[in-house]
Amino acid sequence: MGLEVLLYVPNVIGYIRVLLLLVAWWFFHSSSVFLPCYVTSIILDGVDGWAARRLGQTSEFGAWLDVVIDNLGRGMLWSLLYEWGWLVVALEWCVFVCTHSTLGARWKSHAGPCPSWVQAVMAKGFKTPMGAFAISGLHVLPVWLYGVHYGVLNEPLSVPAWLQGLGLLLLTAGRLLCFSVEVWCIWLHIRYLTRDEEKAREKD
Repeated sequence: MGLEVLLYVPNVIGYIRVLLLLVAWWFFHSSSVFLPCYVTSIILDGVDGWAARRLGQTSEFGAWLDVVIDNLGRGMLWSLLYEWGWLVVALEWCVFVCTHSTLGARWKSHAGPCPSWVQAVMAKGFKTPMGAFAISGLHVLPVWLYGVHYGVLNEPLSVPAWLQGLGLLLLTAGRLLCFSVEVWCIWLHIRYLTRDEEKAREKD
């Protein structure tokens, strides 16, 4: 495997996602353009993983690219929605550094001993009810907030106010659950970085 990995089908899908995000960014204030482009990018996030497994084209680069594109998309959305959005962006990039710098593509399954709630979320690559709940908060909450902010949920979707509030509540809860796992990942990396100091103290 060399540079040909750059042309793997799932990675080409990733490049298409980047183009969609650029269009979404340019038309951020036009929901009729932004939402189709951004949501299509999210959908393709699932397609590229399926294609990688189906075609036997999984790779370290692909796993890295996938998360980078996710962070770019959500980072763009959070930053344009709120002045404080950079805090969410900074957290997600910090977690990316912590998980990929030591474990790379294996970060989902090689996190080591962890609390029960982290296991419940990360088990089977987040393909559990708790994992789906956390990931929905991660991916869908900023889109939902965009829909609220730009009135898309009111018109043309005609989502009742109570359902908008319920959706916001559930997605926020999912994001907070995801936040707890992110904090754990950062703490795990801190423990990894300080492992030599701990060993030195044990010897003394």
